[in-house]
Amino acid sequence: MTRFPHDQFAKDYLDQLLSPIGNVETSRDIAGEVREVDVYFTPTSSPNDYLLSLGLLGRFATTSAVFEPFRNAVTPEQIRDCLAKLFDLHRELARRARRESTSINDSELPQLWILTPTASTRLLAGFGAVSNEQNWLSGLYFLPEYLKTALVVIHQLPRTPETLWLRLLGKGTVQQQAIEEITALPEDSQMRQSTLELLYDLQANLQANQDQKLDTEERELIMALAPLYRQQLDAARQQGIQQGQRLIIENLLQTRLGQLTPTLAALITPLSALPPQQLTPFLLQLSQLENSEPGIQQAQYFIVENLLKIRFGELDSQLTALVTPLLGLPPQDLSQYLSQLSEISREQLLARFPQASP
Repeated sequence: MTRFPHDQFAKDYLDQLLSPIGNVETSRDIAGEVREVDVYFTPTSSPNDYLLSLGLLGRFATTSAVFEPFRNAVTPEQIRDCLAKLFDLHRELARRARRESTSINDSELPQLWILTPTASTRLLAGFGAVSNEQNWLSGLYFLPEYLKTALVVIHQLPRTPETLWLRLLGKGTVQQQAIEEITALPEDSQMRQSTLELLYDLQANLQANQDQKLDTEERELIMALAPLYRQQLDAARQQGIQQGQRLIIENLLQTRLGQLTPTLAALITPLSALPPQQLTPFLLQLSQLENSEPGIQQAQYFIVENLLKIRFGELDSQLTALVTPLLGLPPQDLSQYLSQLSEISREQLLARFPQASP
């Protein structure tokens, strides 16, 4: 059980986002001290598309940086502690440079980014933190230059794609909105998938810690994550069903027909995606085929014809005429095309094969 689930989530989350473009150390000990920084980042790659996709976080990651995320509004004492850790790290880097007979200039020292959901006007004024909206976004407040420190007030950031990956570290409505935006990203997005997995872990840790007193926002977060968790379970269950159906289809075809031609093998994927109630009639028909070359041809034609029928209903002469050119596609293209039938209109399909005419 993780004692501080939000802290661990923030560290794992920043580690995940930043590791493709640099070295990340979480809970990094500072030599000679009993303190540690939450996330220490040093870039290793030049600006690229991935860095741009991180938006504002990507701008932070163009230079060495220390990230100190806070679940609740940061206090003056916590800011002073962050500054002390930053200066200890600066001294450590300077000592290392002297040992290695090299030099390190001020621009190479890491910048501290304190991530806090909110910050009062009094706190900002007390540290001399000022905004710089000409060069940055609203919600960023910079301490005097040589302190190399800025406060990122997450709830003041504009709600744009550029701030999405930082807004997820907010609280309440701001965090829940960010979760909704991440969920709405394309399903093949690796960042979406890996972030949702971390959110599932966060939900599990919060639920495991329910013997401790959770605040209202944490209970609301558990409720906001619950549908995502159910989606994950449903997806895993559906994947298991499809895998089982795939094995059944493979075994049936091999038993009845003796071999799997490349075309037959390509047809297994769209077949296994069918609901069991639609797949069962297929299997009954296929089980009656003969082990012969005509039987193989008949099986291929039967499968494609009936996949079209499921998608478009009863087939007219135009749609029936598409079976042969579809079977003429390379196996990989055939499988992909039939797997995407639900997204293709009749007109698009007929336009794809204009030469097919009854």
